[in-house]
Amino acid sequence: MMSIEHAKRKIICADILDFLDDPSIAGDDAVRYFEQGALVIDQGKVLDLGAEKDIVAKYADITEVVRHDGKLLVPGLIDTHIHLPQTEMIGSHGEQLLTWLTEYAFPTEKKFADHAYAADISKRFLDELLRNGTTTAMVFGTVHPESVDAFFTEAQQRRMRMIAGKVLMDRNCPEDLADTPELGYSQSKALIEKWHNVDRLAYAVTPRFAPTSSHEQLAACKQLLDEYPDVYMQSHLSENIEECEWVDKLFPASDDYLGAYEDAGLVRKRAVFAHGIHLSERELISLAKHQAALSHCPTSNLFLGSGLFNLKACEKHKVTVGMGTDVGAGTSFSLLQTGSEAYKIQQLQGENFTAFKGLYLATLGGARALDLEGSIGNFTPGCEADFVILDHHATPFLSFRLQHAKTLHERLFAIMMLGDDRCIEHTYVLGDCIYQRDAQPQFASSNTTPLREVS
Repeated sequence: MMSIEHAKRKIICADILDFLDDPSIAGDDAVRYFEQGALVIDQGKVLDLGAEKDIVAKYADITEVVRHDGKLLVPGLIDTHIHLPQTEMIGSHGEQLLTWLTEYAFPTEKKFADHAYAADISKRFLDELLRNGTTTAMVFGTVHPESVDAFFTEAQQRRMRMIAGKVLMDRNCPEDLADTPELGYSQSKALIEKWHNVDRLAYAVTPRFAPTSSHEQLAACKQLLDEYPDVYMQSHLSENIEECEWVDKLFPASDDYLGAYEDAGLVRKRAVFAHGIHLSERELISLAKHQAALSHCPTSNLFLGSGLFNLKACEKHKVTVGMGTDVGAGTSFSLLQTGSEAYKIQQLQGENFTAFKGLYLATLGGARALDLEGSIGNFTPGCEADFVILDHHATPFLSFRLQHAKTLHERLFAIMMLGDDRCIEHTYVLGDCIYQRDAQPQFASSNTTPLREVS
């Protein structure tokens, strides 16, 4: 395994924004903003943060100063639910969830038995994440161990913080995508031993969703979680009405959909469930009690017609929520565009959704969902220096629109509603710029040498 070489000591100057708490709880006190701020990085981690004039005077011995004047520096974006194998099928003509899986997802996933194919898609996938400012993601592989090996190999070269796992399915799926409880357990165990906590990588035990795992396989998932208590668990939950009805038939002894996972012992800290649209109050209370998290996936929910996520109920019951693109049912790798769709979902329910809330969910909220607060998600000293430089003038129209924005929130809201990958000027990982807009090479490159920074 390669070792990580951290960035040397440097100061990054820009307008800087991050969050200390959830804006829906702490209000304006959740938002930390420095106009003409400076971020001090030492050995790939945040050393200090403040106004540029104060930081430059305090650290006069640091000679490397990187300037992004007039740009907005925010923490690296965190995608709490996304599918590696669905990269090539994003934007496939819409169906409801269960038909969509059969028609598009399963046939594409069969290709990942080929390690070379999995490596190629992993390169494209990770390059696309960086192009959209995403530095951490929780990722579904396929049932093939090759998919996870290829993915972690590429992520490690880019020094990105990634969580991923081999999908577990032993029923209600194509025969050539099925494993068994014993095989799923042994292959997952081998992958955990090989990759978990290596550099910035972590493993997630990954039953696809309750309908595709037998009771025996869910029991094997619990065994893995008990044997390796700091690994993650990821799955799907209450995405689609027909899916929920199916779970009721498959797990008649369980209280509800979440109950199927509870009965198997899988609802716990570091468990992240995607969607959670059709949840009862009992399920919300249980999620909070067990410190499990939800990943809100608005573009996917709208694309598949799954329903409207009840964010206010989650806030009421103190359920931890992060944001997920859910590519490929989700229609964009961009968490800016995902935030735009999240706003519309709340509008349809008569609820308010601010740009601060959207960016919080994609940064500190995501870190909390992944139990990584203090490591990523904001610029508290000691956090890993993953961050993004946002360009307010990425397009002529965005530049024109922002001339009329009078407050920080107005500016940020316009970027969330109108922005996309073009707004990501630079993406930094551990204090090094590894993506620069318009620089070459950009896509599917095996060359992971950090790109030269522009002062």
